[in-house]
Amino acid sequence: DVLADPHKRAIYDTLGEKGLDTDGWQIVQRTKTPQEIREEYERLAREQEERRLQQRTNPKGTISVGVDASDIFEAYYDDDARGFFPQMEINSMAINQSIEAPLSLNDTVTLSGNLSTQNGNGSGNIVCSLRHVVSPSMWSEFEIGAGNGLMCGAKGFKTISKRSFATAQGMLQVTPVGLRPGCNLVFARQLGKHTVGYLTWKAGLQSAMNTSIVWDTSHGHFIGVLQFGIPNTFAMVSYTYKFPDEGRLKGSIKIGTFGAIVEYGCERKISQHNTVGATMVIGIPSGITLKLRLNRASQSYIFPILLSEEPLPSAIFYGTVTPLVAWYVLQTFVIVPYMERQKQREAKRAREANAAKLAERRKEAEAAVALMHETYIRIKSNEEARGGLVVIEALYGNFSEEQENSSPPGATVREVVDVTVAVQCLVKDSHIILTDASKSNLPGFYDPCLGEPKALYIRYRFRNLAHEVRLA
Repeated sequence: DVLADPHKRAIYDTLGEKGLDTDGWQIVQRTKTPQEIREEYERLAREQEERRLQQRTNPKGTISVGVDASDIFEAYYDDDARGFFPQMEINSMAINQSIEAPLSLNDTVTLSGNLSTQNGNGSGNIVCSLRHVVSPSMWSEFEIGAGNGLMCGAKGFKTISKRSFATAQGMLQVTPVGLRPGCNLVFARQLGKHTVGYLTWKAGLQSAMNTSIVWDTSHGHFIGVLQFGIPNTFAMVSYTYKFPDEGRLKGSIKIGTFGAIVEYGCERKISQHNTVGATMVIGIPSGITLKLRLNRASQSYIFPILLSEEPLPSAIFYGTVTPLVAWYVLQTFVIVPYMERQKQREAKRAREANAAKLAERRKEAEAAVALMHETYIRIKSNEEARGGLVVIEALYGNFSEEQENSSPPGATVREVVDVTVAVQCLVKDSHIILTDASKSNLPGFYDPCLGEPKALYIRYRFRNLAHEVRLA
């Protein structure tokens, strides 16, 4: 009967005769303990509160600090007055901040402000706006502000069709010489699956007609712009290559009535909320500037460093190489060690939080291994007799911590477990078939380190020759 029933045959092959003794056994649904339910509820409540606060305020900010370091490369113009160290000074600063306050599902108030100073001259303004969502395809916005005179304006958005939309903005500013009106109209249309075209008309102090094409995929981002206007007329092309590991490489060329500008740089995401980047800006006649950027969640910190007012080869070389060397040193000696320590702390907390659960799973795995003992002896004897696959040793877990002997003191579970018996019981006709699924669900296995990378190491003998393999 056992051999004729495929289900019982599988139990017999895996667990032996003891596995067939199922008197009093029942399949029941395992439910979470009160402690597990309470811990999961508290975690979900904290995450929901953090998301709710972020969505209600949506704070955004930018801090820009301009540094004049041209004395490093242009000091020979004034050798007599030069000191031992080149002089660097902060010649500009700017701060922008905005927060949102939802009044209802359709109305949102935004309060924003900015302050800036350059070469001793400062300016700033504060703006309050109210956005009302009329329908899913239309919204309007009214704003009023003060700074360099009173300012008010209105803005609207309308979806024209499935593939196009338009925005219109009008503003009026009170200045000492009278009223200064302004207008901005934008029409956009989706030209392809990954391509969008924009047509913009600006009227006011800086009038212009602008057309641009944006192509965006998971691998790259291209922008082409052509503008005719007063005082600036220019053409620009920009391309950003997106690396699979959340890095970006960018290059652009901009030529117009103001001269020519070439930009190239890179950007790298170092954690979930942190991104760093560096961009070289080579302009004629604007000079050479190195822009360093740090994004922390919705906050941005920008440091434009003026290296030279002329396109000097030395400034271009050091402005390109220095950020790369600094990034390598920072990543090697600061970021990577910090991330490793953070990962170890999280692993330690996970082990402490799941100590009882892991102890229970370890006990279940040990019970399963005890039932496999007769099957293990039978399969091993058969394989030894035919010169087949005999498992000498099999380990499952986090080998990096085991090898480095860095298990934290007081750990309640082992990071590597012996699964020799369980693996030998998987042998059929001198073959072991393992899928890409988690090995912790196999009979006699359990996860000794939740949330950490694990591997299965097997040392075996096949046809009287020793072999070993490691499976991630």
